[in-house]
Amino acid sequence: MGLFLGIDIGTSGTKAIVVDESGVVRGTGSVEYPLYTPKPNWAEQDPEDWWKGTVGATRKAIEAAGVDGNDIAGIGFSGQMHGAVLLDSADKVLRPAILWCDQRTAAECDEITERIGARRLLELTYNKALAGFTAPKIVWVRNHEPDIYKNIRKVLLPKDYIRLRMTGEYATEVSDASGTLLFDVKNRTWSQEMLNDLEIPRDWMPDCYESPVVSGKVTASAAAELGVRPGVPVVGGGGDNAAGAVGNGIVRSGLTWVTVGTSGVVFAHMDKVDLDEEGRLHTFCHAVPGKWHVMGVTLSAGGSLQWFRNVLCQPERSVAELIGKDVYELITAEAATAPMLSEGLCFLPYLTGERTPYPDANARGVFFGLSLRHTKAHMARAILEGVAFSLSDCLDLVKLLIPNVNEIRASGGGARSEFWRQILADVFDVKMTTTNATEGPAYGAALLAAVGVGHYDSVESACDQCVRTVSQLDPIKANVKRYAEGKVLYRSLYPALKPSFDMAAGLV
Repeated sequence: MGLFLGIDIGTSGTKAIVVDESGVVRGTGSVEYPLYTPKPNWAEQDPEDWWKGTVGATRKAIEAAGVDGNDIAGIGFSGQMHGAVLLDSADKVLRPAILWCDQRTAAECDEITERIGARRLLELTYNKALAGFTAPKIVWVRNHEPDIYKNIRKVLLPKDYIRLRMTGEYATEVSDASGTLLFDVKNRTWSQEMLNDLEIPRDWMPDCYESPVVSGKVTASAAAELGVRPGVPVVGGGGDNAAGAVGNGIVRSGLTWVTVGTSGVVFAHMDKVDLDEEGRLHTFCHAVPGKWHVMGVTLSAGGSLQWFRNVLCQPERSVAELIGKDVYELITAEAATAPMLSEGLCFLPYLTGERTPYPDANARGVFFGLSLRHTKAHMARAILEGVAFSLSDCLDLVKLLIPNVNEIRASGGGARSEFWRQILADVFDVKMTTTNATEGPAYGAALLAAVGVGHYDSVESACDQCVRTVSQLDPIKANVKRYAEGKVLYRSLYPALKPSFDMAAGLV
């Protein structure tokens, strides 16, 4: 029997799943690791933690599946995008990886835009220079850590560092490469013009493949650590959003997806490449060969609720541990006791800056409208509603390119809450559905592996056979009207606070 391994190198941990020939998840495993913030606005991780997480999660998944690791027929990767792993000539990691949520590179983004020109940058990469992207990180290291910069010989994205450890190959794939700001998204190849203008050597970049294409095979030493046989084919895989979209069947025109993880994403498939002329949305290559996607990003979606849990919900955490429930179930149940729009309390989820529609590293989280009447329940609900409003900003921009959005598939940790999904349906005024694929990007990575080794003819056919809708929530019309009123308040706050955000940044 053929089995397929999907591995997702996430920000909070690595997840691995074993999927059988029918697309059924047979076993899962995960390993958490730390994120470091050595200075304000910085976010870094040790790539060695990713490798240890991959080994641990893979062995756990194989054990949970009750299968022989030698039966793994193909491996696919997914991973957090945009991170910069800098290697020397001996493949030694030169410094901690700078992550997608790191906001230190505002000056480098301005430098890149000035060098290339704002319009030309959009023409070449279909994206603006944003602090999360990879190219500004490379330029930052050149500007601030020249002793490290002079020793760079390869730049890899997080999942592709794991590929190197697993196969010995320097490789990436089109969906993840699209988020580097060094990639010609339209023509699905590295942009020599961008590399030349930024004075970044082409040979620092790995070979680039379509997502289901085999990019290497597991080495004997890696196989011994992972518990699989040597020579297992490893496909290109996908950035976390593209792989997650595959895992939810978002592989044809007209399909839209929202994920509420640490970040939140509104994602729509495109058969032909297109872009938001103001650069407020991202246009990237899809993990489906020859296709693209457009997406908007809320940097702190589930991350906002996680912050609330960590800082203000110790009693709920203690109770959850005692009764064996997920603490987020208790928090969302508490939120449901507060009235809609939280009695005028509005939350801006800009805890790590923002991406869409405000590409602003200085933006910060705000509770607006606090009064003596407000309780922790109001604050929890305001967070759920504020994230929904932020994602609605993304969806409204997506609709300018893809007008006929009549269903949105939802996934991610936040989407497990029916209460939060109903808020999203009401704010979006679109029906929300979920699928049987609950394992996120790791599931899409496993399907890409199955395509790569020939078990399925195409990504589309894999999704047709494995992904199906299992639930639906329709918008409640009375709620739609109320949330439309609340959205007016929400959208008034960022423009009013923008000067104050910049002033506050100067005090850090």
